[in-house]
Amino acid sequence: MTRHQAFHDLHQSGCFVLPNPWDRGSARMMAALGAKALATSSAAHAFTLGRPDLGGVSRDEALAHAQDLIAATPLPVSGDFENGFGDSPDDVAETVRLSGEVGLSGISIEDTQMVPGNPAYAFDLAVERIRAGTAAAGALNRPFIFCARADGVMNGAYDLAEGIRRLQAFEAAGADLLYLPVPPGEAELQQVLASVTKPVNALAAGPLKDLTVAELAQMGVRRISTGSQIARLTHAAIRDSVSAMLGQGSFAPLLGTANGDDIDALLLKGSTT
Repeated sequence: MTRHQAFHDLHQSGCFVLPNPWDRGSARMMAALGAKALATSSAAHAFTLGRPDLGGVSRDEALAHAQDLIAATPLPVSGDFENGFGDSPDDVAETVRLSGEVGLSGISIEDTQMVPGNPAYAFDLAVERIRAGTAAAGALNRPFIFCARADGVMNGAYDLAEGIRRLQAFEAAGADLLYLPVPPGEAELQQVLASVTKPVNALAAGPLKDLTVAELAQMGVRRISTGSQIARLTHAAIRDSVSAMLGQGSFAPLLGTANGDDIDALLLKGSTT
């Protein structure tokens, strides 16, 4: 309960960064470096399984992965659970219920489908899905942050005006946190922030990567998540270093590796922080 209350409290004022690990080691390093909470990343998890991002992980796999991250550190963990692993409101409610059972402190649910092109759910269905999810979250009878995502702007399924309309409806349906990933720029993020009264999550990706935590906080962002960005940075290091070795015969990229003792210290600290 302490974890869950701490996660709830983080969303009540101020601004915090929510890093997204993909295994116990990355979770412990992030905890040791000062993270206050963590979240799964559907893409980063899929990469660890050798699968593509879109719909690459089942609900059972996602829940087991979440349990692994929860066990890695004392920090609260939220689940990035795509569309809730099903199209119906009942599917979303069941995913929320199961998330509570495994010990997650929150969940993020998208309003687009896990098929090529990510088409958006019809407006009324999208709202009913969020309403069912927030009702299930309330039935847990403990702090649990339900984040409702309007992903259609990022995926090209609808424009910013429709994204804002959906966020406003999701807020009315009971969502605790609202999230429109990768708006075209700072001005559009300002529009999102001005359109709702509940806390807003921003993704450190696209044009928002040029902003600092302090700048996003001053705008009124409550939570900043990293999604799969740190995992993608790690995979870029694999791609570039191995390409240099096998293509040019150069080990120069390995000159920037971290000291093993430093990593060991972070892993130990993160398990208890």
